Amino acid sequence: MESYAILPAHSKGREYPEEPSNYRSVFQRDRDRILHCGSFRKLQFKTQVFLANKGDYYRTRLTHTLEVAQIARTVSKVLGVNSELAEAIALAHDLGHPPFGHTGEEELNKLLTNDGGFDHNIQTLKIVTKLEQMYASHPGLNLTIETLDGIIKHNGPLNIVNKYITEEIKDLKKFNFKKPPSIEAQIAAISDDIAYNSHDLGDGLRAGFFSLSDIKSLPIVKEAFQEVEIKYKSINYKTKCYEIIRYFLNNLVTNVIDESSKRLNLIKGNNLETLKNEKLKLIDFNKNTKQNLEIVRKYLFENMYRSKEVIFEREKCSKVIVDLFNLYNNNLNLLPCDWQKKIKYSKSETPKRIIGDYISGMTDRFAINQHKVLVN
Repeated sequence: MESYAILPAHSKGREYPEEPSNYRSVFQRDRDRILHCGSFRKLQFKTQVFLANKGDYYRTRLTHTLEVAQIARTVSKVLGVNSELAEAIALAHDLGHPPFGHTGEEELNKLLTNDGGFDHNIQTLKIVTKLEQMYASHPGLNLTIETLDGIIKHNGPLNIVNKYITEEIKDLKKFNFKKPPSIEAQIAAISDDIAYNSHDLGDGLRAGFFSLSDIKSLPIVKEAFQEVEIKYKSINYKTKCYEIIRYFLNNLVTNVIDESSKRLNLIKGNNLETLKNEKLKLIDFNKNTKQNLEIVRKYLFENMYRSKEVIFEREKCSKVIVDLFNLYNNNLNLLPCDWQKKIKYSKSETPKRIIGDYISGMTDRFAINQHKVLVN
């Protein structure tokens, strides 16, 4: 591995010390703990863009997460950094998403305005440090400091540290929130961008929000379209869509590897601490691709995310979140017994904050069913 890779032997350890495994590295254990936790399984029934009941082919949070992890693993191996750490961060990155995707997040953020708001990255941290209760010896999953750092800095270094982040961390001295995240964490973050831009184009085509003729002049898509047209003279429309999205994704991955390799070459031989003082973003697309991807994002926003059909679904989902929150807030006895106990014995969190935790852990279908039973 390269000098700037994070080696398992150099890990800062876990918040609760443990005996090492005889046959798995610390980052392999992180990955496995994330895969086995309940919050990870719930992702299969949480919205990416389309509600899970809209069709079996559309992405869910789980399939999105698996695609992000696969891209992160590939990029990190090519760049010579720790693929196990990159994969662990990628697998954890969306654990904190509530039901109904960003709609659920926005509503919970409004409902918890006076109680710290709601941010799915912070909620992910809370899940892996506190809410998951799988182990007798410690709360949460007791992940390594490096994986936690990557989760916290999913969007980059923090200039302002939310108090809800510091509340979830046992030993703050092991973290430096203002330094850039590790190379592995940067790879996990950009893999998220690659995955959702690629699969949202694919899902948009399948759902009929736009056709190939509508998007064939978009940057990156245009090159993919031309390549497929030349290579395959007579393929059906459905297969052509798959080929074009495959080319689109591969183009982005290749661009990240090429551009990041150039930047990393400048700091070869430096160790991690030297690297973390580096102001240049080390894992990124080149300037032209970043501009082109922004055009694609804008197109998706205007033609899919803000379409009448999606907005109509979002409004229904918003109502479910608001109704359930208000119902539980006014009738704490409707919460499961263990959640009622959390409210009764909590010394640091308000009832609303705990209700927010409960709702955010719901799957789409559970939230909809609860709404049917309790509200309708």
